[in-house]
Amino acid sequence: MEFPKFLLGDNTDYPTAIFIIHTEYPRFIINLEDDEVEWLEDFTKDDEEELEDEAENLIAEATAFYDREIERYEE
Repeated sequence: MEFPKFLLGDNTDYPTAIFIIHTEYPRFIINLEDDEVEWLEDFTKDDEEELEDEAENLIAEATAFYDREIERYEE
């Protein structure tokens, strides 16, 4: 089974948080409430430098995914 690239997460312990889970490499969870990112990968220094631009793009994609999902819920 193939999972979607992004998933919307919810947790009643964090009632105002909006979690987006990125399921592909590099995996991460972002809380859109405060833009805090938790990486689920262990990176080397070289990896970090290489992924810097990609990370910005992925976070922008995660935000666009959330906006699209909310728009669909409202329809």
